Amino acid sequence: MCIGVPGQISDIDGNQAKVDVCGILRDVDLTLVGAVDEKGASRLGQWVLVHVGFAMSVINEAEAHDTLAALQNMFEVEPDVGALLFGEER
Repeated sequence: MCIGVPGQISDIDGNQAKVDVCGILRDVDLTLVGAVDEKGASRLGQWVLVHVGFAMSVINEAEAHDTLAALQNMFEVEPDVGALLFGEER
């Protein structure tokens, strides 16, 4: 099973981005979704699902918050989910 974790794009440099996932900035490759949308607008501030360092899809903010809430509920029962949300430091 693979889980994408929602994060908000906070900086873009080419196809590389800094994505905020629960307060942790992660280096994420935007190649699969593009650094700009279909209208040519920057994806800065948009939400993406991140899996193993790649943005797999663009999602809306409501979906991002719902998914984060579900993952945080999972974390309460399965602490290993914390690595997805908060990085390996915890």
